[in-house]
Formats: sequence, C-alpha cells, structure tokens
Amino acid sequence: MNHPVQMFNYHVWATQTLLGRIQELPSSVLQQEVNTSFPTIGEAFAHIYAIDKCWLQVLKGASMPEALEECLPLQQQMLRYSADEFAEAFRELAEEYGAWFRGQDDLEQIIMLENPYAGARNTRLSEIVLQTVNHGTYHRGNISTMLRQLGHASTMNDYVLFWYQQPAESRSL
Repeated sequence: MNHPVQMFNYHVWATQTLLGRIQELPSSVLQQEVNTSFPTIGEAFAHIYAIDKCWLQVLKGASMPEALEECLPLQQQMLRYSADEFAEAFRELAEEYGAWFRGQDDLEQIIMLENPYAGARNTRLSEIVLQTVNHGTYHRGNISTMLRQLGHASTMNDYVLFWYQQPAESRSL
C-alpha cells in the first residue's frame, strides 16, 4: 500500500463526505457568517481548494511563490460557489492529483521547497502530499465547528471511518 496515496484518498473522501453533509442543509449555510477562523464555510472550502491546487502545482514542478501567485486568487473566485460547485471542483482536482500520482515513480524524491513564509528546505514529494492532507483535515475541523455554531450537526469524516468505508481487500496487510 502506498501510504501517501492512501492518505490523499482519505483527504478526497473526507472532503466529499463533509460537502455531502453541506448539500443536505439549506444552501445559505455556505454564506452564513460565523465568528471563527473563516467568516463563512464557503471561504473555508475555497481556502482548502486553493491550497490543494497550490501544492499540486508545486508537486508538478512550480516554485511555491509561482504556485501561490497562481492559486491564491482562486479563493476569491470561489466565494459564492454552491456545495455542488465545490464538490465538482474538488472532484476535478482529485482527478488532477490522480493523474500526477500515476506519473510518479518515486514519492520519496526530494525537491528544494522555497517557502516564502518559512524559507528553503529539502522536502520529499510524499511530505507535500501529507501536508496537503493535514491542511485539509485541520480546516475540515474548522468547518465542523462552524456548522455547530450555525446550529447544524456535522458529520464524521475521521480517518478511522475511511478505513471501514474501503473494500475489505484493501484493509488487509
């Protein structure tokens, strides 16, 4: 089993699971303001998407400053997306990641990551994948809190539930 790929599959599943919950709620829930890390749930999803896209650009060979310049404007462009539009955008991005994964022979390959906020460091491609997953997990937690603040239950999207959503043959070692 390729653990970075498996973790990315979890990231895709968890995001779609949470968006599925959002799709059950009134469409206005994405734009309702809350007092938390993002003003709205829509802004949190737009942020996750833009950063996921940024990391994919880095994985494909762009410098981090170039990727940020290209991807951060996506946050503003997506602010009024519906839950269906977010779900489709994330599905398409997952397909782009899938194509990238299929073209990789060595996820332990090291690149020089020039992070404009933290400096340069040698970084494995697998570490970037896990950063992408971790970032999404962090902000899905924000969204769950935002839902509760708006009077709605969230939905479980923990990694352990993902294990049991997979076919039995993929659960055995």
